[in-house]
Amino acid sequence: MKQGVSDDSSSLGVKLLTAGTAACIADLVTFPLDTAKVRMQIAGEGQAVLLSAEGSVLAVRASQPGLLQTIGNIIRYEGARAVSLSEGGYRSLYGGLSAGLQRQMCFASIRLGLYDSVKSLYAGIIDGNNRGNSLNIGVRVAAGITTGAMAVLVAQPTDVVKIRLQAGNNGQSTMRYSSTMQAYKNIANVEGVRGLWKGTMPNVSRNAIVNVAEIVCYDIMKDLILASGYLRDGVPCHLTAATAAGLCTTLAASPVDVVKTRYMNSAPGEYKGAIDCAVRTLVQEGPSAFYKGFIPSFARLVSWNIVLWVTYEQIKLRVKKMNSE
Repeated sequence: MKQGVSDDSSSLGVKLLTAGTAACIADLVTFPLDTAKVRMQIAGEGQAVLLSAEGSVLAVRASQPGLLQTIGNIIRYEGARAVSLSEGGYRSLYGGLSAGLQRQMCFASIRLGLYDSVKSLYAGIIDGNNRGNSLNIGVRVAAGITTGAMAVLVAQPTDVVKIRLQAGNNGQSTMRYSSTMQAYKNIANVEGVRGLWKGTMPNVSRNAIVNVAEIVCYDIMKDLILASGYLRDGVPCHLTAATAAGLCTTLAASPVDVVKTRYMNSAPGEYKGAIDCAVRTLVQEGPSAFYKGFIPSFARLVSWNIVLWVTYEQIKLRVKKMNSE
């Protein structure tokens, strides 16, 4: 039986490049859904949803636009594609795409490209010479947490810039940034270098969860499907495992994702920290706020996982054939 996410003997550099390339392709396909998710997650931020006992208004309960309405509003008021810089920069469903692709090349190449190597390392430590226990969940979870945390530490600045650009003008009359490079420079100048790593801890938490729910879930589901004999190691198997991984990821990561998005998009001093952001979100908007943007997040993560894993597996197959020739 073929084991795990990667069982080929490709070099580490090839694995990193393969993972980063597959993730970039997935991002290109699903980026509008990611932008809609970010807009929905920051909608209503800072508005309380409570009334006093005397009936005085403590909050304005604004209606939350749905996925299709959010995408429609972006297209209607900002345009589906990037407009000229003189008109305010990238205001579109693909705003922040450049930073998003930079993020994937840094982030996915590490969290996915290194996963198999780290898993093998941990398996050797825990299982010793007994490598037959390929379904050791503890080993996979540990590897997922490790590579997810490592990826965040390297790619955090690209994630901060991507979210700022996707958030648009954030209620301001003018665009916050005119380009990706201008965003990097502005954040570094105004908020310091630490501003580029803003939200690192909630992002580490989120991506530890995402890596475990996404990569580990895919890894286990693929092995179980192959062990059952229902499907062979091909596209149908990859589609099934990827769909399950997308669902698990959305359910597990949405609360942390909302906090991460709001905190990384916030102005300096708006929140004392990620915990303060989470508490204020809970008090002002209720528990349901942590699942804002769930539908686009689910649609994006399932479609993203399908594109990622099918592309990743196909690229691995081509590389393996090239190496064997």
